[in-house]
Amino acid sequence: MTVCEYKPGLEGIPAAQSSISYVNGLEGILEYRGIPIQELATHSSFIEVAYLLIWGELPTQEELESFETEIRYHRRMKYQIGDMLKLFPNDGHPMDALQTSAAALGLFYARRALDDPAYIRQAVVRLLAKIPTMVAAFQMVRKGNYAIMPKDELDYATNFLYMLTEKIPTPYAAKVFDVCLTLHAEHTINASTFSALVTASTLTDPYAVVASAVGTLAGPLHGGANEEVLIMLEEIGSVENVRSYIETRIEKKEKIMGFGHRVYKVKDPRAIILQSMAEQLFSELGSDKYYDIALEVEKVVEEKLGAKGIYPNVDFYSGLVYRKLGIPDDLFTPIFAIARVAGWLAHWKEQLSVNRIFRPTQVYTGLHDMPYIPISERMAKADSNGH
Repeated sequence: MTVCEYKPGLEGIPAAQSSISYVNGLEGILEYRGIPIQELATHSSFIEVAYLLIWGELPTQEELESFETEIRYHRRMKYQIGDMLKLFPNDGHPMDALQTSAAALGLFYARRALDDPAYIRQAVVRLLAKIPTMVAAFQMVRKGNYAIMPKDELDYATNFLYMLTEKIPTPYAAKVFDVCLTLHAEHTINASTFSALVTASTLTDPYAVVASAVGTLAGPLHGGANEEVLIMLEEIGSVENVRSYIETRIEKKEKIMGFGHRVYKVKDPRAIILQSMAEQLFSELGSDKYYDIALEVEKVVEEKLGAKGIYPNVDFYSGLVYRKLGIPDDLFTPIFAIARVAGWLAHWKEQLSVNRIFRPTQVYTGLHDMPYIPISERMAKADSNGH
C-alpha cells in the first residue's frame, strides 16, 4: 500500500466530489450550482437558494410556494424543547444551546428512512424551519422572557428578526438579513461541512448531522470571526488610530480579524456584496462610526498586505450589519449556522447518493514492542513540585 504525503489538516486534499458549489479564490468567484453569488444575492431569496442547493435546480413558482408554505407551518418547536431551553444557564453560549437543541430534534423525528424521499424532504423542512426558532427562543428565555411565537404570514428573514426582537423589521432590513443568509449558505468543503459529511457517512439521522456541524462551527477557528472584528474596531476606537493599530499588529505578526482567507486571494465576493448593502442599511437606519473605522482599516490593510493576497473576507462587514439589525454579538455564529444548514443539508443529501463511510488513515509516530510493566514495578510519577 502506498503511503500518501501527510498534509496537516488535510490541506488541499480532495475529500469528496460535489456539484453543489464552486470557489475560485484567485478570481473571487463563488457559485451555487453554477450560478454566481452576485446573481443570487440580487434576484433570489434564501429559501429559493436553499431549494437550489439541496435539490440541484431552481424551483418553479409552484415548487417554491409549496416549499415556503411547508417551512412556514413547521416553524414551531415541541414544547419539550422549549422547556429544555429554559433549563439552560442564562450565560451559556447560544451555539451550545443550538447544538443541544438541534440534536434533540432527533428524539422526536428519529426514524432513519434515508432511502425515502418523503423522509428526506420532511427532515429538510423541519431543520430549515426550526433552527431559527430555537436560536430566537434561547435569546428570549435567557433574558427571562417567554419565547416569541412565529408568525405564519411573515417570510423567513422577517419572521426570525421578529422572533428575536418582537418588532417587525423594515422591508429593507429584512432583505439585507435574507441576503446575509444567502451569502453564508454554502462554501464547499469547509470544517463544519466536512464534519457533516463524516457524520452523514455513518448513515445516522440528519439531526445528528446538523448538530455535529454546529459543534464544529462553534470553534473559534471557524465561526465567530465577525464577533472578533467588532471587538477589534472597538479597540481601535477612532479613524485616527487605525494606521498605528494596524502597523503594530503587522509588526507583531498578529492576525487582523476579518482579513485573509484560506481560499480567496482577492477580496471575498461576499464581502463586496455585504459592504454595498451595509452602506444602504446605515443610510436607512442611521450611521455607524465603526463603519468609518472599518473603511480605514480596509484601506490601510490593503496598502500594507494587499500584495500578499490579504483582503477582507465575509466576516469583516457582516458583524456591523448584524449589530445594526439589533442582533446581539454572541448570536452572530448561530446566525451563520441558520444559513449554513442549507449547505450542510445539500451535502448530506449528496453524500447519501454515493455513500461510503469516511475512514482516513494516519501516520503513526509512536513506539513499538514496548514491554508491559506490572503496576507494582512502576515508578511513581513526580508531581509538579518534583515530589
